[in-house]
Amino acid sequence: MDLNDYFYFVHVVEKRGFAPAGRALGVPKSRLSRHVQQLEDRLEARLIQRTSRQFAVTDVGETFYRFARAALDEVEAAEAAVKRQTNTLSGQVRLTCSVGMAQFALRDVLVPFLVDNPKVDVVQHVTNRAVDLVEGGFDMAIRAHTGPLPDSSLIQRRLAPAPWHLFAGPTYLERAGIPTSPESLDGHTGLKLGYKPERGSWALRGPDGVTATVPYQPRLCSDDMVTLKDAATSGLGIVGLPAYICRDDVASGRLLRVLPEWTAGDAEISLLLPSRRGVMPAVQALAEHLQEAYPHVTRLHDVGPDDRP
Repeated sequence: MDLNDYFYFVHVVEKRGFAPAGRALGVPKSRLSRHVQQLEDRLEARLIQRTSRQFAVTDVGETFYRFARAALDEVEAAEAAVKRQTNTLSGQVRLTCSVGMAQFALRDVLVPFLVDNPKVDVVQHVTNRAVDLVEGGFDMAIRAHTGPLPDSSLIQRRLAPAPWHLFAGPTYLERAGIPTSPESLDGHTGLKLGYKPERGSWALRGPDGVTATVPYQPRLCSDDMVTLKDAATSGLGIVGLPAYICRDDVASGRLLRVLPEWTAGDAEISLLLPSRRGVMPAVQALAEHLQEAYPHVTRLHDVGPDDRP
C-alpha cells in the first residue's frame, strides 16, 4: 500500500479535479494522474471517470474515498500528536485576507506564531477581493463581514467581534467642538470609506439599542482605511472605522473616540477553511492560534478604561 496514492486520490476528489488539486498541492497534474492510475490498477477498479470536459467519482470511488479519507485522518492525527508534543510543527500555510486585516490585526498575530514554530512558513495573500480558497489553493481565509457569510462548503469559525466607532483627531475637536449626542454631529465634517462621493451617513447604535442615522457631506472619500485614519489624525474630520484599525492611535492620543457610548457599526471577523478533514497540523495549529489571539487584538478597550475626548 502506498499512502501517497491515497493522499493524492483524496485531494483530487475533494478539489473536484486534477487541475485544482494540483494547484492546491503545488504539484503537476501528471503526478496526480499517475498515482490515481496506480491505485486503480492495484484495486482493479475505476475510481474516477475523467475526460477533457468531465470529472466524476464512480460509486466504487465514493466508497473507497470514505475509507481513504478516514485512513489519512488517522495518520495525520498521529503525526500531529507527536509534533505538538515535540514542538516540531512544519510545513507551509497559505492564507488570504484583506489589506486592513493584514496591516492591523494580523501583524500582532503572525509573528509570535512564527517565532514559536520556526519550521512553519506562512504565505500571506493580501487583497480586498474575495477569492476562491479551493481554486487559489489557500488553506484559510480571514474575513471581516457585517452580516452572515453565505452558506457554502467552507468551514466557518468566528474569531472575534469587530465593532466600528467614530474617531477624530484632537486638533479637529478643539476647532469644531466635541459632539455630545448624535444630533450634535450635524454640521461636522466627515471622512467616508468608499470612493463614491455621494453624501455619507453614520449609522449609530447607543445604549439600550437606541439607533440614530446622521448624514454628512464627506470631505474625503477613500477605499483605503489607512488614508482615512491618517486624515483623521491630521484633523480633517470625523471617521467611522473598525476599532482595531485605530487602537494604536487612540493609545497614543493621536485619535479620540467621538460619542464613546455609541458604536458606528457591528462586524465580525471569521476564519474560513476549505475542509474540516485532512487539515495539516500546521494549518490546524495556526487556526487555533488565531482563535485565541484575535479577541485580544481587536478590542479597543485594551488601551484603557476611558478613551473619550
